[in-house]
Amino acid sequence: MTQKCFDPRVLTGISSTFFHSKYSQENPKVFRENSKVSRGRAKVRSSADYWIFTLNFCFKKTFHLLTGTTEVFVPQCPNIPLAERVDCFPDAGLQCEQRGCCWNPLDERNVPWCFFPTNHGYTVESQCINTSIKGIAQLKRMPSPSLFGADIQELSFHAEMQSNNRLRFKIYDAHKQRFEVPHEHINSLNSDPSSPISNTLEVTNKPFGLTVRRKENQKVLFDTTMAPLVFADQYLQLSAKLPSHNIYGLGEHVHRQYRHDTNWKTWPIFTRDAFPNGGTHNLYGHYPFFLCLEDESGKSFGVFLMNSNAMEVTLQPAPAVTYRTIGGVLDFFVLFGDTPEQVVQEFLLIGRPVIPPYWSLGFQLSRWDYGSLSEVKKTVERNRAVALPYDIQYTDIDYMEDKKDFTYDKAKFSELPQFADYLHEKGQRYILILRVGNTAYGSYDRGTEKNAWVTDSDGKTPLLGEVWPGETVFPDYTSQNCIDWWVDEYERFSREIKHDALWIDMNEVANFKKGSNKGCADNKLNYPPYTPKILDEVMYSKTLCMDAKQAWGNHYDVHSLYGYSMVLATEKALQRVFGGNRTLMLTRSSFPGVGKYSGHWLGDNAANWNDIKWAIPGMLEFGLFGVPYIGADICGFFDDSSEELCRRWMQVGAFYPFSRNHNAQGYKPQDPAVFGPDSTLVASSKHYLRIRYTLLPYLYTLFYKAHTTGETVVRPVMHEFYSDSATWTVDRQFLWGKHLLITPVLDPGMDTVRAYIPDAVWYDYETMEKLTHRRNHVDMYLPADKLGLHIRGGAILPTQRPDVTTTYSRRNPMGLIVALDDNNQAAGELFWDDGDSRGIVRQDHGLLVFTITSLQYFFYKIKLKLLSRLVTHTGYSDPNNLKFDNIIVLGVPHPPMSVSVTHVNTGTTGNSTTTVPNSNIQYNEAKKVLSLQGLSLTLGETYLVQWELVAEEYQRFDCYPEENADEAKCKARGCTWKPSTIERVPWCFYPKDYGYSVTRTDQTNSGMTVDITRNKKHRSNGRPESPDIDTLRVEIRYHSSDMLQFKIWDPTTDRYEVPVPLSLPTAPETNESKRLYKVHVTDSPFGIQVIRKSTGTKIWDSSVPGFTFSDMFIQVSTRLSSEYVYGFGETEHPTYKHNFNYHTWGMFSKDQPPGYKMNCYGVHPFYMGLETTADAHGVLLLNSNAMDVTFQPTPALTYRTLGGILDFYMVLGPTPEMVVQEYTALIGRPVLPAYWSLGFQLCRYGYANDQEIADLYRDMREAGIPYDVQYADIDYMDRQLDFVLDPEFNGLPTLVDRMRGEGMRFIFILDPAISGNETSYYPAFERGKAADVFIKWPKNISDEIVWGKVWPDYPNVTVDNSLDWETQVEKFRAYTAFPDFFRTTTAAWWKQEIQDFYNKTTKFDGIWIDMNEPASFVHGTVGGKCLGNPLLENPPYMPPLESKHLGLNHKTLCMNSEQILSDGKKVRHYDVHNLYGWSHTKPTYDALLDVTGKRGIVVTRSTYPSSGKWAGHWLGDNFSSWDQLFKSIIGMMEFSLFGIPYTGADICGFFNTAQYEMCLRWMQLGAFYPYSRNHNGLGNPRQDPVAWNSTFSEASRDVLNIRYTLLPYLYTLMFEAHTKGSTVIRPLLHEFVTDKSTWEIYKQFLWGPTRASAARDVGVRGQVVTMPTPLNHINLHIRGGYIIPWQKPENNTHHSRRNPLGLIVALSDSGTAQGSLFWDDGEGIVSSIYLQKQFLKSENKDPNECLHTSLSEIHVDNYNIESLRFLTRSLSPTYTHTLIYGQNKSRKCLCEKMHSSVRGMFVLGQRKRGGDRERTRDDREGE
Repeated sequence: MTQKCFDPRVLTGISSTFFHSKYSQENPKVFRENSKVSRGRAKVRSSADYWIFTLNFCFKKTFHLLTGTTEVFVPQCPNIPLAERVDCFPDAGLQCEQRGCCWNPLDERNVPWCFFPTNHGYTVESQCINTSIKGIAQLKRMPSPSLFGADIQELSFHAEMQSNNRLRFKIYDAHKQRFEVPHEHINSLNSDPSSPISNTLEVTNKPFGLTVRRKENQKVLFDTTMAPLVFADQYLQLSAKLPSHNIYGLGEHVHRQYRHDTNWKTWPIFTRDAFPNGGTHNLYGHYPFFLCLEDESGKSFGVFLMNSNAMEVTLQPAPAVTYRTIGGVLDFFVLFGDTPEQVVQEFLLIGRPVIPPYWSLGFQLSRWDYGSLSEVKKTVERNRAVALPYDIQYTDIDYMEDKKDFTYDKAKFSELPQFADYLHEKGQRYILILRVGNTAYGSYDRGTEKNAWVTDSDGKTPLLGEVWPGETVFPDYTSQNCIDWWVDEYERFSREIKHDALWIDMNEVANFKKGSNKGCADNKLNYPPYTPKILDEVMYSKTLCMDAKQAWGNHYDVHSLYGYSMVLATEKALQRVFGGNRTLMLTRSSFPGVGKYSGHWLGDNAANWNDIKWAIPGMLEFGLFGVPYIGADICGFFDDSSEELCRRWMQVGAFYPFSRNHNAQGYKPQDPAVFGPDSTLVASSKHYLRIRYTLLPYLYTLFYKAHTTGETVVRPVMHEFYSDSATWTVDRQFLWGKHLLITPVLDPGMDTVRAYIPDAVWYDYETMEKLTHRRNHVDMYLPADKLGLHIRGGAILPTQRPDVTTTYSRRNPMGLIVALDDNNQAAGELFWDDGDSRGIVRQDHGLLVFTITSLQYFFYKIKLKLLSRLVTHTGYSDPNNLKFDNIIVLGVPHPPMSVSVTHVNTGTTGNSTTTVPNSNIQYNEAKKVLSLQGLSLTLGETYLVQWELVAEEYQRFDCYPEENADEAKCKARGCTWKPSTIERVPWCFYPKDYGYSVTRTDQTNSGMTVDITRNKKHRSNGRPESPDIDTLRVEIRYHSSDMLQFKIWDPTTDRYEVPVPLSLPTAPETNESKRLYKVHVTDSPFGIQVIRKSTGTKIWDSSVPGFTFSDMFIQVSTRLSSEYVYGFGETEHPTYKHNFNYHTWGMFSKDQPPGYKMNCYGVHPFYMGLETTADAHGVLLLNSNAMDVTFQPTPALTYRTLGGILDFYMVLGPTPEMVVQEYTALIGRPVLPAYWSLGFQLCRYGYANDQEIADLYRDMREAGIPYDVQYADIDYMDRQLDFVLDPEFNGLPTLVDRMRGEGMRFIFILDPAISGNETSYYPAFERGKAADVFIKWPKNISDEIVWGKVWPDYPNVTVDNSLDWETQVEKFRAYTAFPDFFRTTTAAWWKQEIQDFYNKTTKFDGIWIDMNEPASFVHGTVGGKCLGNPLLENPPYMPPLESKHLGLNHKTLCMNSEQILSDGKKVRHYDVHNLYGWSHTKPTYDALLDVTGKRGIVVTRSTYPSSGKWAGHWLGDNFSSWDQLFKSIIGMMEFSLFGIPYTGADICGFFNTAQYEMCLRWMQLGAFYPYSRNHNGLGNPRQDPVAWNSTFSEASRDVLNIRYTLLPYLYTLMFEAHTKGSTVIRPLLHEFVTDKSTWEIYKQFLWGPTRASAARDVGVRGQVVTMPTPLNHINLHIRGGYIIPWQKPENNTHHSRRNPLGLIVALSDSGTAQGSLFWDDGEGIVSSIYLQKQFLKSENKDPNECLHTSLSEIHVDNYNIESLRFLTRSLSPTYTHTLIYGQNKSRKCLCEKMHSSVRGMFVLGQRKRGGDRERTRDDREGE
């Protein structure tokens, strides 16, 4: 056959696919056969195909003529990953290469073989015009072949940030108006963003693409640069890459799973009357909206395409989405949320959901074709007879005369006008149906007169089709004429047939003919160039011709809006008929925005087990779409339902928001009663419907929240537990709101369901019992009559006694179900109104709020408070005088001692309190359920319900803290055995008189001495190897007014005591009136009680059973004043405040990275306690043996230690800050670090050589990032030998000299372990051995060194890193000796080695000491054989330490190793192990000072109380994970308590690979660590600020510039810590202790009493606020009333210290402020020459009054105060001040009155050598 090319002028606007599409309609069989052929390889099957391929053959010539170019188009086809290919061949038209696309066939059919190249699409021709919120560009099509013809060459692009969480971008024809959806809501939206669009949107110019990012972290969310934009007249395509596969939404379809399958799934969207049978075809609604959950953070976004044309959406594995629509414009909304719920709320820009009438939440019955009204009544009566809760009866089209709207069958339904009254008599309601389509009768005639119909393409002739009545016309609801007709007809009909609500159907629009009775014309609307993969692949199948005309446009464009327009018209009709009553509308076809007026059901499903399953994803999706009033036809519409299926469906359907049983013509009835009154189905249905009706107040409140805030009603589990990836695919369970989990049985023959229990406390609704599982799959037993129903802990659910209808149930008493959470708290709400009126949010309606809190574990209160949305009191009075009659509380551990109810604010008489009679209190011990009956609390008033619990079990003190306790073991210790159902309560506990008794007391003005004897009535402690000491001495000393000591020891034996010197007052406080405390001693059992005199609070009370004092096990317990206890370490704590639910924390210094309940590097047996009066105290146990502490809910604390004595020191505060000051006065004030050590620091374990450090230094300087200190980890050592330089680091000394010459500082690492296997002379070991400095065995056992192994390698070996760790240690690690730093000879030896290294190898400025727990890589000693007493390694009691089963010597020395104190006393390592790091620190500090002559800094890993006198500390070898950020804050705050303020964590983490956003956030946080160092471990990628990208570098530079600006303030805080003991990193509770909400805050902290911020008043106080946190921002705030010194930053402190100083003045409410500055040379050992300035800003009473400075010491002239910044809460400061300093140190003030509109300003004055001058106006403006 001869081929012929066509004139391209004829071909313009025509595509081969046009012919193909038309041909496919005319020859569907041939078309289907051709479609089976592989893409791009179709064979010619007919003459029509010949035309198609003729066009393909002529492609190149045609392309040349169409584009005006002679160049042949060559597609650019790079190696695009398969998952990212975007299909260029979605149809069966032109061959791939002729489309200018890439062809690469595969053996995988899902992946496109034909895909887009990179040189298709559009380019940005004009510069984007970017304002703060908008971006505009003009696009031009790139020369390339056309897919379907009629490409639009020039486009406009418009983008704007409409709010902080909503980006809109639109792409449209630059020259011609195209159809756009006339949405009632969206087109009237206002823009009100607060962040620039550039933070969110980036446009790529060639080819055009856009990238949408989350502004907080710059994560890419929607990236269209993966494929070209296609924009033709009837084919628009856009693809975007997404950040995750967690994609939900798009509809309406049947999705078998809630989370989408991204394996090349295509979903058509075009409203259609089709069966929801599980295929991929389009259904009734049109929803081009999806939600994407990004990750475990919960951050999510939604994408909404406002386009109503037929389309398809393809999801592919990239993951990515491709939209193909055949008309309109591309109008996208990207919606950002921190949670999935927030995204839904943002999507409701389409209109928030209607709140349905209360009665519509009742159960409903319907059927198509009851046959007659008498049959309807039979159905009603039989269901009434079984007392089924049942509110609504429907009639389907069978009530109509010949199925015509607005008629009724006067034969079979003759009494229909009275039917509503019949139902109303029993409190029920009636709903009828209206469907699209009218034929010749009165309603038709009136509509014809009004021109109310959709017309043919001529715009005049009504289009005729066929629906239920026969030949019909179709109302055009987009026409005002039609709306008027519809409202009028409905009003006429409602006068004839009374009913309560309306159901509208067939409005997709459905037509039983294809297009019309006469077919459809052959044109591009009915046969578009491309047809999406809709059902039948014919545009007008079962609907109207696409060229039909409506008021809004061609049916082609508005087809999917038909149901939407009908809903809008129907809403007007309902308002006309029902007026102020709310009524209900139910629609089948829908579009975004329908939920504002209507509910929806999931269509004509079938009675099968698939459809019962698929209904849940369907409901969840319509929750996303803003249509919460949703449900499926219960028991199925088509087919006969089995009893089992219908029973299971009735169970789950009882929890559909729209709960209706409905079935079709010709099938057996399936209403519940038809199965028989005694059937399991009826019993089960009644049971769960009664539960539904009981919970209707909760469900109604959920609808209120949906209506007012946009929250979902039926909610995916993922929305609440997004951080748990296991919930992301849960779609066989669902939630009501936050708190009710529904788990149905959805498979036949099953009585066990594999269910997921999310991470929360859950209670079985029916048994009220607490589940034992959480965050786990369980096999849930659900027999024939049960489904799973669970209440989430933390919920308060309002309830009401159920009845058979809501009319009756709303008159019944109400109640509450309270489900306590992990913290014994709960909260809930109730919205209550008349249930039927429109305009609900008004004065006469209210929202009830319930909260429950627990206090001290035994005192609970429920607060019931009514709030109004518009007024502070409610005006709504329920006509039924409703009362809350009962409260059921789940999870109550004990029965209450008493319950009281306080009626708050009852008029002039004030509050009134009554006690609930015992007869009204029921407690179920087994289930832990408390029931309060007969309360009679009036709805709408405020009450406080409180009860006190029996505390017996919480008063037990554990007698068997070891594992595997049993009754025999318990009684062998003389203790009591009594099982408990309360989790963690000890079953083995001490008798009340177990312990010691007082035998003698001597009391003086300075204290008392007490002798005590063990009560031998009871057996010994049960540890034969550790005999009890029967007689003890107690000494109590009143050291000062705020400090006392109590010490307990064996007076007959010289037991070990801690050799750490303390600073005790030289004389005790003998004046009792001056002491803040008084002390009582109880006789039997012996105990010490310390009472704060000012409040009477017992802050220590050890008069409890269990006191034990044996040789190797000492235990003492004490009651505490509250559960607010902070401190004890060093262990990673998940919160700052300790958890008192029986948690035990071991303390024993160990080389152990931080982890939950892992004992780490240091030991600090100190805590601070807060009393309920907001007073504070601190307690130190001076004991250095291995120990643990246990907290229990009493509240009480138990100490257990393995040796020594009990030596307690207590400081009385009374403020938290004073506690720390008093504690550091006792143990020693913190060291003042060198000024430069407050600069930023860099370190890495894994530098290969000195050149890597040099390169890093260069890059940091080039990036301009402030940076003061560079480290060398053990990499610099040759074979990890202390004091020996590795050849790879031969250039290090020169580099260090250069860096120091440029103002930098250098710190190197030293480990204590010294290699003893060297083959050549190693001075450190040889000199140490000669000086006898190494730890040895006791001489009576051996005179040998106790050898360990640490980092040093054997000489002359090559380490094989492929071997496991233990083998490496055995084969390659050298024997090492451990210096005994207690000895003075060791200190001298250590200093000499450091001196030699400084003089002979390299200079340094500070020393980092590590591995000084001490750490060893073998256990005890080489070979593992510890000499001496084996009990020292494995004592009779082992605290819960890491690897405790391996003994105390695990990863350290043998406990029997001998050390020698400075006084010559010999001690066991068993006793002083925890002091090794402490003993190591002072000799290192002394050596540093002596060697360098400067203050420098020492950083140590292992610490003990008073280590802070000489060193700082880092929080150890942490991990790169998000939780480590807030845990670092906890750690710093704890070390502030411990007197070590120079502390911080390894920024970005030591172990594992750092993630970009996390590391950047950590850099921002770490910029405010006192010790600010970025450090990571061997084998991990670099994570320093210049290792990422310029954005990271710039953000790091910016935040470090803030730090450096504030270093004068930080240095002053360090000085105050050094001199006064104040904290530097300060918990909020230290400054705001009277605000109890601060007592549990641990994710914020203070620098001193204040902290720097933006210069503005934040406008709130004493409340939690949500602050924006974009990725380049950290929230900093300065407290009013303070003056902060600052200095212009530079690249290091050497340069910044030369810059002028300034002050920031933040005025208090009274207009005052104060502050101070300490200044010296920054590194001198003795700061005898320094400046200490006090600043005071007084209230402006005198215009001549200025900022006052109090100067002390000398050298004021050396420093400039360049500027003062005043921050004020007032809007009109009256005066500001300029300071001028003269050379003679005199002061001059110039006060200048400012304009009243000035809020705050800089006031500048400069001290300049050579004379004084006031800055000019130009100077000030320049600043």
